[in-house]
Amino acid sequence: MTLEAVKTLDPVTVEIIRNALTSAADDMNATLIRSAYSPILYEGGDCVVALMDTEHRVLGQSAGLPLFLGNLETCSLAVEEKYGRSAWQEDDVWILNDSYIGGTHLNDVTIFAPVFVSGDLVGFAATRAHWMDMGSKDVGGSMNSTDIFQEGFRMGPVKLHEAGIETSVVDLISTNVRFPYQTKGDMNAMVAALRMGSTRMKELVNRYGVEQLNAARDEIFRQTEELELETVRDIPDGVYEAEGVLDNDGIELDKPISIKLKITVAGETIDFDVRESSDQTVGPVNCGVAQAVSALRVGYKLLISPDTNSNGGSFRPMTTQVRRGSVLGAIAPAPCQWYFSHLGMLIDMVSRAMAPVMPERVVSASHGDSMIITTAGFDARFGRNWVTMEATLGGYGGWQGSDGESALINNVNGSLKDLPIEMMETRYPFRINEYSIRPNSGGPGQWRGGNGVVREYEFLADCVVGLWFERSKTPAWGLFGGADAQGPEVIINPGRADEVRTLKENARKIKAGDIIRLAVGGGGGFGEVTERTREAIEQDIANGYITEDFAKTHYGY
Repeated sequence: MTLEAVKTLDPVTVEIIRNALTSAADDMNATLIRSAYSPILYEGGDCVVALMDTEHRVLGQSAGLPLFLGNLETCSLAVEEKYGRSAWQEDDVWILNDSYIGGTHLNDVTIFAPVFVSGDLVGFAATRAHWMDMGSKDVGGSMNSTDIFQEGFRMGPVKLHEAGIETSVVDLISTNVRFPYQTKGDMNAMVAALRMGSTRMKELVNRYGVEQLNAARDEIFRQTEELELETVRDIPDGVYEAEGVLDNDGIELDKPISIKLKITVAGETIDFDVRESSDQTVGPVNCGVAQAVSALRVGYKLLISPDTNSNGGSFRPMTTQVRRGSVLGAIAPAPCQWYFSHLGMLIDMVSRAMAPVMPERVVSASHGDSMIITTAGFDARFGRNWVTMEATLGGYGGWQGSDGESALINNVNGSLKDLPIEMMETRYPFRINEYSIRPNSGGPGQWRGGNGVVREYEFLADCVVGLWFERSKTPAWGLFGGADAQGPEVIINPGRADEVRTLKENARKIKAGDIIRLAVGGGGGFGEVTERTREAIEQDIANGYITEDFAKTHYGY
């Protein structure tokens, strides 16, 4: 950059540019959500967007799923690795959903594009969103897939648009998914978001010039790095470890899956090592390396820099070690459909490992999993097929000075919103009979864990249902004397002769009149149970968070 650009850079300009980049990402996100065709996007917000510089470093990223934190750049980098820097051409749009590159399941599709000003590359705009069906062997996704080929249509980095014109890839996608109209609508919403991001970036370049914009970027990155380094320096050098276990992979039901984390702090560096975790599994709980790194970044950020936006200056003190061929570093053809169960636990494990030296910052474990229910069938009212996917809410862990919150989306999903009952009952042939806080599900403690929820479905038409509920064997743990929470429970047709208790099901046939009752676990308690005040216990009883019997058993009330 020129000396003139540096001289004209002042703190006010830096802040204007910092907030303009964040606002640009928010505009992109709003464009995507308002234009989308699927409820999981326009109601739930299962998406994220970002602007990046020419080196693929994040300039501004919207609120969205934390699990996509800082890994959109892996997709644009994949283009350069495969085709070289010259692959970027104005008005091109690229698409990718390969689980071993992006890290997630095939339903999470990334669409991205270069941004040019006066013929020069100035950065990238990127979007990622969940598409409801990718042509997997079961509608919407399979709970019992054993290889990636059963999970749907898989794309490495390919052009979706070339010189502003749709390529044959659009038709290829349309012929490989069960809901092409809806899918193409969501695709176009993502492209519209890219155009919004490109417009906002061009406005900034035209207003400030590339040199001043880059100078501000470097200062923003420097400030972010320094803030993180201050916290890392204060952590005592040492090795900190934690371990957790998933129930199973949905196929080998008697084989738990071990996740092991070792954190090494040395001066200004902090290394996260998960290489001793289990090998990749037969069933679909694997993820690509990029997602393991993202989960570790979420855990890092919650402790190191929770109050600052992520950008290219984030995570510089951090290194990661992931073993390829492990459940956190899957290689083809490992299935990856439900890639997030161990990642939610891994995020909580960062707090567990660092609790001895960061007691004022850590939090007890959350319910930890998305607790998925999918439904699919034919709706005679409208003469069409349907598919849904919902993440069910649970409880967060207590922390020093506060009880955990009840009825929140899990930690990997962040700002993903609960789908409104009114919308669900209008669009699909089922009724929600109950949606309530699940008493006693949070772990007791000086600060108790938040409670999970109860959600009961009554089906008005025959259909198939998928279930992916985890963490029954390792429910949310407490810290510093806090107790563990209750785990999840699913009952089909409760109280009837055909009652079934289960946690994982693939395309289970459901008849009209059947009922499914979901009960999600809570968060772990924090601090010694004996330290909870009588007043707090009485308020919990009055609010319906715990029962009197629970208070007597766990608090001696």
